[in-house]
Amino acid sequence: MGSVSVTFLGSGDAFGSGGRFQTCILVSSDGERFLIDCGASSLIAIKKRGIDPSLIGTILITHLHGDHFGGLPFFILDAQFSKRDRPLLIAGPPGLRERLVTAMEAFFPKSSQTKQRFAMEVLKLPPGSRSVIGTLRVTAEEVVHFCAAPPYALRVECNGRTIAYSGDTEWTDTLLRMASGADLFICEAYYFEKKVPFHLDYASLAARRDKLGCKRLILTHLSDDMIRRAPDLPVECAEDGKTISI
Repeated sequence: MGSVSVTFLGSGDAFGSGGRFQTCILVSSDGERFLIDCGASSLIAIKKRGIDPSLIGTILITHLHGDHFGGLPFFILDAQFSKRDRPLLIAGPPGLRERLVTAMEAFFPKSSQTKQRFAMEVLKLPPGSRSVIGTLRVTAEEVVHFCAAPPYALRVECNGRTIAYSGDTEWTDTLLRMASGADLFICEAYYFEKKVPFHLDYASLAARRDKLGCKRLILTHLSDDMIRRAPDLPVECAEDGKTISI
């Protein structure tokens, strides 16, 4: 069992609060690299950190909002033009394939019809599924967030470590199951205490902190409200470029 590195390439909300990139989390272990979510700004974030996109073999998507999957058309086209030859696997909720085609055609007409130079597979993760994806074991549980397709929290087992991620959601006890025993639980904290539909505030999470059962908690998807307060909070918060080992 070796160490697993987690880099927050993007830790902001949909609106670039604090000048942060949208959700994109890079996990590296024993030469394997994969992303959890790929927001619209993700290719910029990847290249800003000097990371070769061709080394990323798998992209896991929590839900079909642009700040979580909208970077895929750019990632795929960049792979085509840079002559990538390594296979790419993209996995996410039902409807991902159709929404990806729609996005690619909206941004770059006919791009979805282009035959890639590399093998590319789009894999559907049904709600409640437990899938083996290469060396990863991925659990997808539905949470509470409207995007016209099932939204997920994900639990990923990689090289003997477990990473759980809330995705975007208001509080649901599903998060207790996903976080339990995880080496790292990455959780949305959009606002400090303001409650908005389909999103989680820090106060609601803090009230349940003792029940989470995770070894380490890091907050992400931060609005301006949370970014201002983060230095004074008794909890770890993500920043763009932050890298940890678990």
